[in-house]
Amino acid sequence: MTILSAAFGLAACEDAQFRELGPDKTVDRGFDTKDLSQLQAGIWVDPNGCDHWIIDDGVEGYLSARLDKYGKPVCSGVAAPTQTVGDFKKGSTGAIGDPI
Repeated sequence: MTILSAAFGLAACEDAQFRELGPDKTVDRGFDTKDLSQLQAGIWVDPNGCDHWIIDDGVEGYLSARLDKYGKPVCSGVAAPTQTVGDFKKGSTGAIGDPI
């Protein structure tokens, strides 16, 4: 019971740390931890035709809306809706492969 209580206590401390400072979202925390700038991004086009940056690191995946300098969505028409372009799985040498 004491071990279980300690585990919950540590988890609560970690949650408090992330709430206070927020997690560093520029770092891949997987098996081959690195800055996300070292991974290759592609573009996924949503059903409305707007672009999203996409990175697939095997276990982890990252998706972020592609925005112009004014913060508006970019809808460039680089691909048909629900399709991707680019080598978004490149840059990772993780221990767990992506079967897709």
